[in-house]
Amino acid sequence: MTNPLYTVTDALEKMKKYCAFQERSSYEVKLKLMQHAMRGEEAEFVIATLISEGYLNEERFARSFTRGKFRMNHWGKAKIEAELRGRGVSKQNIQKSFEEISDEEYEETLRKIIRKTAGSKIPSDRKGRQSLIRKLMQKGYEASLVFRMLGEDQTED
Repeated sequence: MTNPLYTVTDALEKMKKYCAFQERSSYEVKLKLMQHAMRGEEAEFVIATLISEGYLNEERFARSFTRGKFRMNHWGKAKIEAELRGRGVSKQNIQKSFEEISDEEYEETLRKIIRKTAGSKIPSDRKGRQSLIRKLMQKGYEASLVFRMLGEDQTED
């Protein structure tokens, strides 16, 4: 086993700054500590200290991440959920984070993406429609919602 690049005290101070800069998940902090050859009990102590001092909070991280990815990147819930799972966030905190997005705002954002992507008219040909559906699902929007929205938008034209 290699010696850590930092002492526990040094690592704790560096991780406090790392977490103060922006919300982080415990998993991200753990990866950062591993980059500096800190593992095991020392890493767990640093993480536990950060949690107890309020620098790390999984629910707060999940809510912040969800707000940002939805409002800035216009990601759908499926993509946000996959990304949060990849960062070690619990299913419970992922579900709580979706409280940051109202159903109305979610649907309106999807409508805007559809208008921006498809223009004024939804493609009626199979290939164009499949391409649009694929793009929307890659952004993380649920298939059932995409199909419902496309049906609504087609009837409005």
